Amino acid sequence: MTKETKIIVGVLAGAALGATIALALSSDSSNEVKDKLSDWFSDLLDSSKSKLSGLADRASDVADKVKDKITEIKA
Repeated sequence: MTKETKIIVGVLAGAALGATIALALSSDSSNEVKDKLSDWFSDLLDSSKSKLSGLADRASDVADKVKDKITEIKA
């Protein structure tokens, strides 16, 4: 894992833990807490997928630029 990946995973894990504790300590009923957690994790997963998709697009763009530079240098 790269340093950036470890940081992202740590932040996401900390946020998930904090949200879980906050919801568990709230006065809502058990089913409401489960629903809130489910919705929150679903939103977190969707957000993470879109961010990773954006990173993949950027990486692809950078790879294309490097490929073009290498082709340019060889010519």
